[in-house]
Amino acid sequence: MGVRIKTLKLSESGFTAQVLAYAKAMGWRTAHFRPAQTAKGWRTAVQGDGKGFPDLILVRERVVVAELKVGCNVPSLEQLAWLEAFAGAGVESYTWRPADWASIEKVLRSSSP
Repeated sequence: MGVRIKTLKLSESGFTAQVLAYAKAMGWRTAHFRPAQTAKGWRTAVQGDGKGFPDLILVRERVVVAELKVGCNVPSLEQLAWLEAFAGAGVESYTWRPADWASIEKVLRSSSP
C-alpha cells in the first residue's frame, strides 16, 4: 500500500498533514502541537523544557517521535537534544523528510522497530 506524495515545494505543514493522515490510517494515535503567531512571533504554548520538542508523537503498540523537515531545514540543537533524550529512553526517534517516505511507511506499517 504505497502512498505517493508530492515533494516539489512541499511545506512543512503540508508534509506534517500527510504524515499524520498516513499514521491515522495505520491505526496510530497522533499528537502534533501547532505554533501560533503572537505579537512576539511564532510560539507554541508549553511549560517546562518544551523548546525543540519533536513535531509528532505517535502511539500504537510502541511510541515513535519524529521531527519533520522540508527543503534545506535542519534540526536545531534543542530538537536534536529532545530526539537524543527520547532515544536514550528507548523511544524510536526520527528526523523525517519527504524523500524518506518509503522509510516512513515502513515504520508506520510495522508493529516493531
